[in-house]
Parts: sequence; C-alpha cells; structure tokens
Amino acid sequence: MRNLLAFPDESRVWIYQADRPFEDGDIPKINADIESFCTQWTSHNHELKAIGGVMHDLFVVLVVDETNSSASGCSIDKSVSFVKSLELKYGRKLLERNNVAWLDQDEQLQITPLACLKAVVESGRVKMDTRVFDNLVTTRKDYISRWTVPLGESWMKRFVK
Repeated sequence: MRNLLAFPDESRVWIYQADRPFEDGDIPKINADIESFCTQWTSHNHELKAIGGVMHDLFVVLVVDETNSSASGCSIDKSVSFVKSLELKYGRKLLERNNVAWLDQDEQLQITPLACLKAVVESGRVKMDTRVFDNLVTTRKDYISRWTVPLGESWMKRFVK
C-alpha cells in the first residue's frame, strides 16, 4: 500500500481475509476498485483520508486517518457494502472469519479453517512459534508491528489447547 507510512499510528485499520487467494490478474483490478472507493469514501459528508490494497494476494486492507474526520457507523457500513461488492465481483468470501492464515517454514502463505487449527498443530505443520495473521488489529501501528505474530502470542492459541 502506497503512503501507509504517511498515516498516523492511530489510523484505523480493517482487514478482510479472502477464503482463497485472488487470481494474479484480478489483483490490479481489485486495487483499482479499492483506490476508487477510498477516494470517494465519506463520513457525514466529510471526505475520509483513506488508502487500501490487496496484501499477500489474500487480504483486503483499508486504512483511515481519523485526524480530521472519523469513520462513523454509516461510513463503516459503506465499507462493508464495498467489501460485499468485491465478494460478488471476484468470487471470494471476505466477511467470514473462519480461516486462519499462517506462514509455513518456507514463508509460504497457508490457510487453515479455524476449527481445524488444533489438528494442524497436532500434526506438527503449525507450531506455537508459527507466524499467524491477526486480522483483528485495529490501528496502523498494530498492523505494522503485530499483524503477524507467533501463534502462541495470538488470540488463536485458545483454539489449540
């Protein structure tokens, strides 16, 4: 995402994980859709300073600098509606939070249903130090520093005990 570093640490972040990676050819189109949405995204008729993009071919990330205008309920509803439109247009589920994304020992992105996480840990494919994506981060600062964390330091660890 261009210009992310120009946004304050407190900027709000929303991360939507697809149920499977986007096609390479679709990513530039999705990024264009996101850019178009961000340029017209408003809250109570005030323009929001927003950016977004597809990360790791799997995640749609939206960021809002709330210094001058805060994202309100209505503007958040607009973003959810936009994400739903991406789901329809690109054939991916983005609003379900049933999957865990993680990096294997070769730094390749893997996806596992949350309900199967314990079995994947028991099989040895995932360990407590395996880096998982915590899509519940809410600020730019946490996105940069804590989006990927060891499983043992994440909220997901409770599913493997």
